[in-house]
Amino acid sequence: MKSLKLIGLALGASLALSTSALAQDINIAVAGPMTGGESAFGRQMKNGAEMAVSDINAAGGVLGKKLALQVGDDACDPKQARSVAEKFAGSKIPFVAGHFCSSSSIPASEAYAEGNVLQITPASTNPVFTERKLWNVARVCGRDDQQGLVAAGYIAKNFKGKNVAILNDKTTYGKGLADETKKALNKAGVTEKMFESYNKGDKDFNSIVSRLKRDNIDLVFVGGYHQEAGLILRQMRDQGLKAVLMAGDALNDKEFASIAGPAAEGTLFTFGPDPRNKPTAKAIVEKFKAKGIDPEGYTLYTYAAMQVWTQAAAKAKTTDPKKVMEIIKAGEWDTVLGKLGFDAKGDIKVIDYVVYKWDAKGNYTEINPKGS
Repeated sequence: MKSLKLIGLALGASLALSTSALAQDINIAVAGPMTGGESAFGRQMKNGAEMAVSDINAAGGVLGKKLALQVGDDACDPKQARSVAEKFAGSKIPFVAGHFCSSSSIPASEAYAEGNVLQITPASTNPVFTERKLWNVARVCGRDDQQGLVAAGYIAKNFKGKNVAILNDKTTYGKGLADETKKALNKAGVTEKMFESYNKGDKDFNSIVSRLKRDNIDLVFVGGYHQEAGLILRQMRDQGLKAVLMAGDALNDKEFASIAGPAAEGTLFTFGPDPRNKPTAKAIVEKFKAKGIDPEGYTLYTYAAMQVWTQAAAKAKTTDPKKVMEIIKAGEWDTVLGKLGFDAKGDIKVIDYVVYKWDAKGNYTEINPKGS
């Protein structure tokens, strides 16, 4: 009986020590579309966050403690994103890398601001995200008014005198990017022949394609996500329309090529210079590949967001979100994307979008490295 009691006490002490050790971890989070139509990008973000946390912990963690990663799924739904944000704020998580869709990041950021959570998005490009003077937001990617300018410049130069159509999916990201591209095109002296909306989640685009054919469209710019863009492209080809399709950074996943099939060849999209090719990312890219992961799209952007927060927390000697954000905006940070500095709004100071082209093998390459 006595021995059983001793065993019980020993087990209780062991569990207490284990719980105490876990309590010493610093909980941080990544949030994005882990399910739903944009889950390919949620996977990219999760891969980037997990690798970053593993590497940071292997190097000693933050402030002498290990990081523990929580994962939030918003399915690119604004209400779900707000719910995820409120949950993380209630858990007193000091930092979240997320979200992906601008329509999720914007409402989530308000809950994070109220709940004292620092948010760095790897992927949300709508200008509104950093234009509301919130203390807690930053991004390691560019903005739609920047990539729209590059897309418009490319179209104006390479499709001069051609018929251009602009489509959008009515989302914060898609409509915002379409509007910025239209604005820059119009400023360059190009007037689109067609400006049309569709609903995210639509699968039948034949009526839109019929209008594109009727108007003899040469280039279709899509402000929207990869699933609908892939279906639009396939239905264009099914109706014999050979127009080039161009879109923004949401085409940066191989899932687009699998949806569009052979029709993907020749499709254009804007994105930052491929981080996989940066010298600063070489060692990390090799680690990803050793695990059978292609760190495409926003994988390395998420890794970089984690690096920025980690370095700033170490310099601030605290995880207090407001103090860490002050440090982030006051400094420059070494990341897989290169050295990053932030302005007072939380935007990165140096951004350079380029145009990519998909090939017949389901790969893409830069076609205007200088933004020409």
